[in-house]
Amino acid sequence: MQLKSHAKTLAIAVSLAVVAGCSSTGGSQDGDMDGGLAGGDRGGVTTGTTGGSGVNGNQSGQMTDADGRIPATRTIYFEFDSDAIRSEFEPVLTAHARFLRANPSATVILQGHTDERGTREYNLALGERRAGSVERYLNVQGVSPSQVEVVSYGEERPAARGSNEQAYAQNRRVVFAY
Repeated sequence: MQLKSHAKTLAIAVSLAVVAGCSSTGGSQDGDMDGGLAGGDRGGVTTGTTGGSGVNGNQSGQMTDADGRIPATRTIYFEFDSDAIRSEFEPVLTAHARFLRANPSATVILQGHTDERGTREYNLALGERRAGSVERYLNVQGVSPSQVEVVSYGEERPAARGSNEQAYAQNRRVVFAY
């Protein structure tokens, strides 16, 4: 009987390891992903947040890459449980692509983040998918894959504390870290 209970425990442990391994193909333990709960608000973010690079992002679309500098907007936001790039952020991504093409020695880390809803593993995977969507956009725009690295922090590094839609919307993001 004791062998049977050990076998069950081992089977459960192996199952959990497989699920955890399949939910994220990279990133760090701090992986960033949105919650996997159904429903939820779909409100947008209207103010900027400070990304991992310490530069405030904004949604105004103002870029400063015309003079060869890194674009000022370094954070883009996502809808709940989505890795689709919102059309209002395409000019931001295009400016980053233009900067990276003009500076082939420059590299960027795309940091994927999520809100606190959902499991840690799901959120890590979602953060990675978000950063991967941005990476694919940049690649289509002619940016070399060697210039881009993807990291997921999931829910581990929130930009805003709180369990409300305003905080959730600010946490569903990808940050450009140069």
